[in-house]
Amino acid sequence: MAANTTPVFPITPVVTVGKTLLTANTAKDGTGTVVTLYTAGANGSKLNGVQIAYTGTSVATVLRLFVNNGATPTTATNNSLYQSITIPANTLSEVAAAVDINYPLSLTLPANYTLLATIGTTIAAAIAVTASGGDL
Repeated sequence: MAANTTPVFPITPVVTVGKTLLTANTAKDGTGTVVTLYTAGANGSKLNGVQIAYTGTSVATVLRLFVNNGATPTTATNNSLYQSITIPANTLSEVAAAVDINYPLSLTLPANYTLLATIGTTIAAAIAVTASGGDL
């Protein structure tokens, strides 16, 4: 079988509306309190990154990203820990920018797979997470 020699580019750009996370989930298997950041299209999707921003003053936490195979995330074997991102503490200010992290990804998801997110510590002000990429 010949190797694919043509680059694959997304056909339809997708940017999810900022999903908010506030409640801790200490499970490292993608179960528990999770937020679906992105669902791959019928032909799969290519994710370029996630944008993480605090909405107010809060303590540090960790954002964990999980790849889910399209089945229920309540079953641990359907999820795989993909990345952990440290989110520093934030103090809301009218003269300085809030913590804002642009985290690049190079992740191709098969059809109907999802990217899930959790945080490790309950925080006072939510973080908003926006995923960007495109459907193939």
